[in-house]
Amino acid sequence: MPNLLLALLLVMLAGCMKVSDMAAGTEYQLRDAGVLDHSDIRRAYNWRLQPDSFIYIAQGTFAPQGNGVVRPNVVADEAFEGFVEYFPLVRRASGPLGLEKAMAETRMAGAHYLLYCRFASVDDRIGTYDEWADQEAVDRLGTDRGVIQIMLIEANTRQLVDTARIRNRGGLFSWYDSNPEDFLGPPLQEYARRLLGLNDQ
Repeated sequence: MPNLLLALLLVMLAGCMKVSDMAAGTEYQLRDAGVLDHSDIRRAYNWRLQPDSFIYIAQGTFAPQGNGVVRPNVVADEAFEGFVEYFPLVRRASGPLGLEKAMAETRMAGAHYLLYCRFASVDDRIGTYDEWADQEAVDRLGTDRGVIQIMLIEANTRQLVDTARIRNRGGLFSWYDSNPEDFLGPPLQEYARRLLGLNDQ
């Protein structure tokens, strides 16, 4: 009988989840339900980079469609912050550039890859009393949203080695006084991790 109880106890313990797995599952569910900030990264290819790859980051001059205004070089700035932790050789353009100019600067810097990005669309919803006083539109209440488009281009061959589309959505806890650009950091950092083959999904 004690052996049977011991075996049953071992089976029950083997089926239990680790606390970290439970926390990750709960966080995922809260993000999916809209309580926490949420982002969705869709890559076209499963290209991986070497950790010593030299990446030049630039943002296009395209103004995002939709409702809201963002800083001109905000995607490049946030991408640099996310990539510098994983790639020791990374530089960014000081301002928005056209693709040809960005490629020229990439080659002048001696970089292996150009990470060319843009804010495709932005939806800055009403999140403060002042914004409500300006717009007074019930359909404009809600969480901020945005879409980023990314191209990863090999500098020497101009070959497009990866494209990605990142959809961001604010959560209930970050609803007040936020902007779509406030949610760029984590998904861009996650994209850097995926380029290294970490946390592949």
